Amino acid sequence: MKGIVFTEFFEMIEQQNGLDEVDALVDGCELSTDGAYTSVGTYDFRELVVLVQKLGERSGIPVPILIKAFGEHLFGRFHQKFPEFFDGVEDAPTFLAGIEDTIHTAVRKLYPDAELPSFDVKVMECGGVDLTYSSPRPFADFAEGLIEGCLKHFGESRTVRRDEADGADGTSCRFVIS
Repeated sequence: MKGIVFTEFFEMIEQQNGLDEVDALVDGCELSTDGAYTSVGTYDFRELVVLVQKLGERSGIPVPILIKAFGEHLFGRFHQKFPEFFDGVEDAPTFLAGIEDTIHTAVRKLYPDAELPSFDVKVMECGGVDLTYSSPRPFADFAEGLIEGCLKHFGESRTVRRDEADGADGTSCRFVIS
């Protein structure tokens, strides 16, 4: 997993709870990196899982809610850091439809070692979106948060229905956005 995910996770915690909380969180986890990440480095996704679980213990907030909130936060940060991905995009369905061909293609050019999830996106005639998420990592909650962040960014009030694949354990699901 690219380090930007880790650095932005710490940024979100610092914004909400202060730097002392970030330090306490890292100190409370056994991490091979000791919590030192660079935005361009590549790290084991399990370290993020450990951090989120520890944050859940510390805050009393369920892990799925934390992960979704982080996805929403990260979408906003992506807009700030990578505005070129938003040029000429006027709505959430158009943005979501370009995840694989535009965003993931650009990420793979910059970071050939990036292990990205896959998104099969179909824009429906009614204007909704049928999006299937698949990844070896259990981050469907994170994907849902990114989708919610996308909808908020474009000021769209839509419903997101999530259908879990049997036995996928957060590694695969379908989102119907209407």
